Amino acid sequence: MNKPILSAHFESRKPSAVRLAQMKYEERKIKPEAVINVGIGNVSLPANKAMQKRMFALDAPDSPFANGVVRYTTTAGTQECQDAFKNILKSEGFDTSKLHVQVTDGGSAAMELMLIGVCGPAGSDEKPLLMIDPAYTNYISFAERTGRKTVTVKRNLNENGKFTLPEFDKIEEVIKKEKPGALLVIPYDNPTGQMYEYDSMKALAELCVKYNMWMVSDEAYRELYYGADIPLVSIWGITDKDVPGIEGRRICIETASKVWNACGLRIGALITDSDEFNNRSVAEYTANLCANAIGQYIFGALAHESKEGIMDWCQEIREYYREQILKVYNGLKEQEPSLIVSSPDASIYTVIDVRNVVKPGFNASDFVLYCAGEGSVDIDGVETTLLVAPMSGFYDIKEGEENPGDTQFRVSFVEEPEKMAKIPELFVKLLRKYESQR
Repeated sequence: MNKPILSAHFESRKPSAVRLAQMKYEERKIKPEAVINVGIGNVSLPANKAMQKRMFALDAPDSPFANGVVRYTTTAGTQECQDAFKNILKSEGFDTSKLHVQVTDGGSAAMELMLIGVCGPAGSDEKPLLMIDPAYTNYISFAERTGRKTVTVKRNLNENGKFTLPEFDKIEEVIKKEKPGALLVIPYDNPTGQMYEYDSMKALAELCVKYNMWMVSDEAYRELYYGADIPLVSIWGITDKDVPGIEGRRICIETASKVWNACGLRIGALITDSDEFNNRSVAEYTANLCANAIGQYIFGALAHESKEGIMDWCQEIREYYREQILKVYNGLKEQEPSLIVSSPDASIYTVIDVRNVVKPGFNASDFVLYCAGEGSVDIDGVETTLLVAPMSGFYDIKEGEENPGDTQFRVSFVEEPEKMAKIPELFVKLLRKYESQR
């Protein structure tokens, strides 16, 4: 009997780079005694205390869910949840008086909406999204899902662990050739851990104005930066005073997942200073009806936090990650000095490049599948394996191009400190074992 035929899109789908290791490990029949999963940014820290208070008291008399009814909210989200996102920005010194907040099901839904709103028609090459490679893999996946084209300018990971931002004249060449509808920047970068300085943001904003593009900034990790005396960088810190004409073309993607430690809450936002973009985006999202109502209520607690409360929380989280990232960075270099490890400047990720320590023909995805499917080594008397993300999925590679990610991995700083401390030895032992039998 004939079987129904899948769409060409479904037939071409493979797991996201950030889920690949976990899915393979779940299929593993004989599992080791321990596994450390840093392949996905699934934060393990407790959520903000104000959010916890609501989370544990959904049946309180003042809760909208006290009687057990969970209704839709408005498509743009509750006013309180919108105000929570604004309160965070105001606490950080940004003017929110002209900003429109649309609450979405996580930052991921905001990404997909943004792509539909700034790019040309589905299936066409018109107005692609311009990204700076390597870029967060979900943008590539959502572009493929929605039939929108992406184009890239590429960064290189130098031997010193620094990613180089492409020269601006080369970015301009790509803009002239491809005529993108928008430029995407991730100032506190996922996956590289690079931080964009104000001057770079300003120069990119000038290109957006010059070539009439939207400027999209993914600021999921805005509060997570680790250098001393570094000013907060944001798309909302680039105004018409800095770059005449930038206002009205700014779009920002926000999330409850990272700084606020609520990945599973699935609350994000698409924020813009364009009335028209906001109106059309909300109209598009009416098909989704609304974001998670309970999640909006929990995150909405931040609308009532003081500036001091917001800033103290951010400082606490920043110090926690700074300590973990530096320990792993230094540990990796001690275990294997020839590893290239990206500079720990921002966000909660580090890229490890093994190009100097592996034999020719090495493939990062194969190593990830080995660790998830069969590999393990002894760490303190316990058979342990490691789940990381291959960087190949973070590069938007066209046919015939080499993929720098074939020797690179992204590590997420999401496990408990005692587990994170094992990663340098664990990674290097697994790599050496894999290479010895390849």
